[in-house]
Amino acid sequence: MNKYTKIGALTAMLSVVFGAFGAHILESRLTADELDVYQTGVQYQMFHAVGILLIALLIDRLPSRKLATWAARLMLIGIVLFSGSLYALALSGEKVLGAITPIGGVAFIAGWICMALSARNAKKM
Repeated sequence: MNKYTKIGALTAMLSVVFGAFGAHILESRLTADELDVYQTGVQYQMFHAVGILLIALLIDRLPSRKLATWAARLMLIGIVLFSGSLYALALSGEKVLGAITPIGGVAFIAGWICMALSARNAKKM
């Protein structure tokens, strides 16, 4: 098992924990808008945790292991910056934290680009 399998599984598990926390604990403490922001963080964290797991499964079959590794790294960075900033924004109400979110979004996009480039010229799997 490579480290990205562990990272993907851990970030997916945390997404479930954060989602349950939001649904059961925060629902009565946040406004509807704040809860929507929080849930967006949860959704994007899970999407990209699955992306990291996908990379972990395919990394040995892709022509560019280096680009695949960067894809996983960028997705993890995106989870921390994008989802993390949305969690912090929803919980604190501090609007300045919203300035970090687009940086995480760019990391997600760059990660998917790296994954696509890594897979180009791949032989049939």
